[in-house]
Amino acid sequence: MLGAWLDETPPLSLVAASPPRTSGRHRKSRGGPGSAVPAARGRTEEVSTMPALPLDELQLTEKDPKTGKLRTLPALHPEIKADRSFVLYRPPPVVRDPALVEEFLERAKFIADDLDWLLALPHDKFWCQVIFDETLQKCLDSYLSHAPRKFDVLLDCHPEVNDMQKRLHRSVFLTFLRMSTHKESKDHFITPSVFGEIIYNNFLFDIPKILDLCVLFGKGNGPLLQKMIENIFTQQPSYFGDLDETLPTVLQVFNNILRKCGLQCEGASAEPQKLEERINVTPGNMPLQELKDIVLYLCDTCTTLWAFLDVFPLACQTFQKHEFCYRLASFYELAIPELESAIKKRHYEDNSCENIQPFIEEFLQIFTSVLQERRFLRDYDELFPVEDDVSLLQQASSTLDETRTAYILQAVESAWEGVDRKKAQVTKDPTSPAASNGASAMVESTAEDREELGAAYASEDECAGAAAAPLTKVSGVELDSLISQVKDLLPDLGEGFILACLEEYSYNAEQVINNILEDKLVPSLEKLDRTMRRQPKPDPTPLLNSRHNVFQNDEFDISSRDSVDVSRIQKGKRREKETTRSLLNDKRLIAEQKERYSQYSVVVEEVPVQPGEAQLYREDYEDEYDDTYDGNQVGANDADSDDELISRRPFTTPQVLRPKGQEEGQEDEEEDEEEEEEAEKERPKDHFVQDPAVLRERAEARRLAFLARKGGHKHDSSAVVGNVKGHGQNRETVQERRKKEANKSTRANHNRRVMADRKRNKGMIPS
Repeated sequence: MLGAWLDETPPLSLVAASPPRTSGRHRKSRGGPGSAVPAARGRTEEVSTMPALPLDELQLTEKDPKTGKLRTLPALHPEIKADRSFVLYRPPPVVRDPALVEEFLERAKFIADDLDWLLALPHDKFWCQVIFDETLQKCLDSYLSHAPRKFDVLLDCHPEVNDMQKRLHRSVFLTFLRMSTHKESKDHFITPSVFGEIIYNNFLFDIPKILDLCVLFGKGNGPLLQKMIENIFTQQPSYFGDLDETLPTVLQVFNNILRKCGLQCEGASAEPQKLEERINVTPGNMPLQELKDIVLYLCDTCTTLWAFLDVFPLACQTFQKHEFCYRLASFYELAIPELESAIKKRHYEDNSCENIQPFIEEFLQIFTSVLQERRFLRDYDELFPVEDDVSLLQQASSTLDETRTAYILQAVESAWEGVDRKKAQVTKDPTSPAASNGASAMVESTAEDREELGAAYASEDECAGAAAAPLTKVSGVELDSLISQVKDLLPDLGEGFILACLEEYSYNAEQVINNILEDKLVPSLEKLDRTMRRQPKPDPTPLLNSRHNVFQNDEFDISSRDSVDVSRIQKGKRREKETTRSLLNDKRLIAEQKERYSQYSVVVEEVPVQPGEAQLYREDYEDEYDDTYDGNQVGANDADSDDELISRRPFTTPQVLRPKGQEEGQEDEEEDEEEEEEAEKERPKDHFVQDPAVLRERAEARRLAFLARKGGHKHDSSAVVGNVKGHGQNRETVQERRKKEANKSTRANHNRRVMADRKRNKGMIPS
């Protein structure tokens, strides 16, 4: 698999091809070259005797190939670079095509050999090749861009492809590791400030390359990669500014994904759209290839950022300046649910009926071929009901052959003929003997165990294993009968021991008795106490304790409380105790109003002032006399006296609130009452209960008036009766009897037949 080489950590001993080097922080020297290659500074030395000078200050003396004269060149010079062309990297082939595999192996071998040659170069020539060879930088960039990530589809590649990819992966990492080290030994190093200018001006490292390095080599090489990235940012702080300028582009990636998915994000710039571009595109209806590109693009971005921040935590401060956390949370809330829903929907569509149709056909074909194996069908149906499988297939495929499935189900039903299927389906208890002595126990037991237990499992039923259909668990009266049946023959045994034996031997009392007498019990029963008592099983939860309804735990719930207030229980319609007389006799309202009106009778004309309070009242009102209306003769022409104008009308308590026996103190009020009594005598009384005789007279008058309006008269009942039978009847009696016979249908119940015929004619009574 391609992912095998992604997480490998290359050992540091593999860098032994070049002189030993370490990465660390050094004090920066001021100044530095203005170009990628610094100007020559220092003395000229031979190649064979290189002094301990920085590579940027070192100069070499060599013969000019054209003139043959000696010349002095800086150690970092384009002419020192070797003529070597590095090929570009291509990812491993997707399919196992021999031609593609051979092409990849050949190209990858060229790159790996070239990188191994590069790593074996001396310090000065290595840096000349790295700085001035453009093909090398293109080769390294192509690997960082196209190397498989861990979220890519892992294909079953050729073993040689995997081995070559691992070798190439290791060589690329070692190359970047040496490029990020400014001091390899005491004699081979570069001034830190010049090193920062070299890697920055020649684009040996930039933010995209650093992100790719973290996502490719971060897992498994974390500590080494962390020192490498820290050294780069330490020697060249300008990378922090590049990172700050890169983050808006990263945030724009999230906005682009939301725009592609037809979503909006807070903080996104509202750009005007053309009318033809306003198409409602969602992750659910976009093309499949476009959805895959969006998901892979998002995975690549998020995985790269996570790897970079995990390796270089100091970059978090720069991310926080752009409110990265808030933007990321908002993007996640909008995009991830939509993409997840779309992926699930597409996954369901991929697993449609067309894809599972071959498996359905194979399932039906297998079952059709084993229908004659009745015992196998019973045991299989017991563990995995065939009816459930067929139901799932019907839900998954609408083109399922109903005839074949019905035939298979009918064959399974016929296999259960003669066997108690209900008992076989009920026993699912893992503690049952069938479960403990089934196929799993037989598989786990070794050959020696089978030989030792061979005598104990001599009978056919015991050795049947999973093939024997387990019986249901007996309980209740039937279980007590089986225990008493064994105990009658073996009274010294306890009921608990007998129950364990019955459970072990499928509740077969005869087999239990036979094995006990012949001493052929299984080892688990031999260890038990034969006088063991039967353990009482806890009863299921009583109905009264387990019921739940809306009246539970209320004041009338006899299940939760022992005493209930019976006085609050009413059977039938509740009758009000208060009657009309009791309401009339209730004088509570009058007593309340009497106290209220009694306060109105207290009229205070003057407020008594205490000696100490005189000054207080004098301060409350000190206004001058108001003589505005002194010229008006108010009340001069009135017949009333001044005493009558200034006097107040005495308060009178209502008569209904006066107590009985209270006498009026003023004579004029008594005279008024006498006049009122005389007026009441002259006025007819309005009786509350009228005379019954008067009511009867009024009713008789109304009845006679009604008969007069109707035009009839009262028949004389004595004329209808007539004389005694045998003495003859007079003419009036005969006429009255004839009228009564003719008109009897107008009253009483003498016209039932006529009315019944009338109902039948109208269809009211079924005939």
